[in-house]
Amino acid sequence: MTKTLLRGGVAPLSLALAVLAPCAALAQTAPAAAPAADGPAPGDIVVTAQKRSERLQDVPLAVTAVGGDMLAKRQINDTSSLVAAVPSLTFQQGANPTNTVFRIRGIGTALFGQGVESSVSTVVDGVVAVRAAQGFSDLSDVERIEVLRGPQGTLFGKNATAGVISVTTARPSHKLEAGFDATIAEHDEYRVKGTVSGPLSDTVRARISGFYNNVKGVTYNVGTGKWVNGEKSGGVRGKLEWDAADNLNLLFTGEYRQSDSNCCASTLIAATTPGLLQVMGPVTPGRNNRTISEDSDTYANSRSQTYSMQANWDLDKVTLTSVTAYQKYHLAVNQPIDRINSTTPLYLGPTSAAPYSYWNQNHGIVDLSAFSEELRVANKGHGRFNYVGGVFFMTSILDRPFDRRRAQCTGGTLYQACPAANTVWQSAASDAHLKQTSVAAFGQVDYQVWRGLKAIGGLRVGYEEGTNAGWRQGAIQPGDVVFPSNGTSSGSTSAHDTSLTGKVGLQYEFSRSAQAYGSYTRGYKGLGYDTEISNGFASQTVLKPEYVNAYELGFKGSAFDRKLSFNAALFLSEYSNLQVQANRSDPATGVIQFVPTNAGTASSRGVELETTFRLNSHFSLNASVTYAKTEVNIDGLNCPIEFQNTTSSPASSGMPINQCYRNGTTYQQNLRGAPLPASPKWRISAVPRYEAPVSSNLNAFGQIGVVYTSAQNFTLEQDPLAVQGAYTLVDASIGLSDASGRYTFTLFVKNLFDKNYLTSIGHNSLLSTTATPYDMVGTYNKDASRYFGGSISYRFR
Repeated sequence: MTKTLLRGGVAPLSLALAVLAPCAALAQTAPAAAPAADGPAPGDIVVTAQKRSERLQDVPLAVTAVGGDMLAKRQINDTSSLVAAVPSLTFQQGANPTNTVFRIRGIGTALFGQGVESSVSTVVDGVVAVRAAQGFSDLSDVERIEVLRGPQGTLFGKNATAGVISVTTARPSHKLEAGFDATIAEHDEYRVKGTVSGPLSDTVRARISGFYNNVKGVTYNVGTGKWVNGEKSGGVRGKLEWDAADNLNLLFTGEYRQSDSNCCASTLIAATTPGLLQVMGPVTPGRNNRTISEDSDTYANSRSQTYSMQANWDLDKVTLTSVTAYQKYHLAVNQPIDRINSTTPLYLGPTSAAPYSYWNQNHGIVDLSAFSEELRVANKGHGRFNYVGGVFFMTSILDRPFDRRRAQCTGGTLYQACPAANTVWQSAASDAHLKQTSVAAFGQVDYQVWRGLKAIGGLRVGYEEGTNAGWRQGAIQPGDVVFPSNGTSSGSTSAHDTSLTGKVGLQYEFSRSAQAYGSYTRGYKGLGYDTEISNGFASQTVLKPEYVNAYELGFKGSAFDRKLSFNAALFLSEYSNLQVQANRSDPATGVIQFVPTNAGTASSRGVELETTFRLNSHFSLNASVTYAKTEVNIDGLNCPIEFQNTTSSPASSGMPINQCYRNGTTYQQNLRGAPLPASPKWRISAVPRYEAPVSSNLNAFGQIGVVYTSAQNFTLEQDPLAVQGAYTLVDASIGLSDASGRYTFTLFVKNLFDKNYLTSIGHNSLLSTTATPYDMVGTYNKDASRYFGGSISYRFR
């Protein structure tokens, strides 16, 4: 394992050694001690990463914990902006929520298809989200967020091969309290949140919280006269907590969220094709382009409901916990593909250059419902022998209807409306019905072997089964012809699998302020199914399960009366059958097709460093560094479209490595050691903050947040045209608060130095052929441009 880690490069290894050296010195000076005493001290961060409340310092795995207070201080309003606080976490905006993705240590699942689970799992109050799209939401009334890095299948419900984002919202309070937050920012961004909590009786408490956001888009559509890529969203959560007996606590939670967004339209960042230049409208392509010209707007509207009951039964020496949940999610998306402002088909040239000239209907729905139950038992306290064990059950039903219709023009006057006689409408529709069931038994123990030395072991046995049934109709309106490669078909397939995963490790506590650990974890992600219209359903292929062998060495410590705390981790994760999305689009027919497939092998290796320095009550500094080098090996992948020609890709009957070649009429490549998409090697952040009183009842503060992200390629195919260079974002804020902390007023700026960056890059579809491959589109966040804002908060306690 040491040699494998060293292949990551000298720089990250030197960085790790530079930090681990003083850590080791501190550990040597600290006397060996028994495990830390029960209960956190004031100022300790408490997490539940191992399904029990523990100090973050004591947890033998890589975890970043971000409290609700820190989220507010950094204006982190949704899960996508959480990446600013967690360098090992990256976020890639897709065309819609179904292919938007979180990655941890460079590993994630970016697929259009909804039959595949995410490598990064989102868990809210112990309830596991069934699909990744559910996890992209606003953050309201959050107590803390824990980002667990590396495979977490042993204890966290469904398996997660890359990590878990665990969100814990605030519980009802024993005393009456209330809170209100409002934010206004440039370009018509308005956000409000509110919470009321308190006792209803001696044994019953309640909490209700809500939010509403109205965020104007940052892209102007000349065709519709609207600002797009914004959203209106809102939600409400209610909690009722009942002490049914002295040793029985019940917590009931109900939550409803909705979002209506005209997101996520791509902008032209490069255009060279003469025909596109003629019809693209008053748009100036470039990486700073904020304008589109389309006759209809993209939309992605979602509705989400979650209902859960958590029961904790104290049985003297053990605690029984039950988490029962039902969740329902609906998403409707339509994304026009032609990206031009024309309400009728145009003649754009021969069909060999323009397989279509009008494509507005590209519409899909996700209807998801799921029931889950987790029952676990854990010993109380922290003795010589500690354990957590339980069972997990989930059943889910996913319906995925999809329809698309476009027009091809076979002749006419160039760039003018297509004569009706020459207009050929192509259409297709599909509907998939996926039912999945999974059940697992799990357990983890730790045992004090000698003084501060603990042995850790965990196992998980799981079984899952699924049935994917569906149909596809080749033409959906009278007079239409079959959409290319989308002929009528139907069928069903069923599959099942059994898995055995687990964890072993050692932890040594030098003192209450220093510990080191090492672990091996076997992770698993289940079978994958193709629910998309590209699937013929008659002969389906089920994706193989994804496995990972993960190794981690870490150190956690604090010094100088906890003024300085630091965590360091070296990691290596080796994946087999990584579930990825491959581009199988055909430029000759203009059919855009991304299919789920298994990569041969993949890996992620590197180092993570986190530190917090509190000089005094006025000044603090949070800093972190992540180096993660990813590699993937996969055969038979499409070449980038600009290499699909006889000049760039010579014929070959063998298996060339890391180059495009022609096999018959197919242009393909076999990658070895290629980086995974949207996986920068380096992410570095630093957040200094200064706060001091300016009068007897008024405090002033200032804060700067700096995040550096190295270069990354957004495609698995290693397309050189889809590279985002390195960039640094700087945010800043100043404000005032009263001495009691009831009132806080903040002025902030995002992207102080106005550094532009993109969150995805791809080829434009219209008129994109092997002869005209250089038209590119991209997406971006609001903070890709500088903007200012202000917020005010009130707390009553």
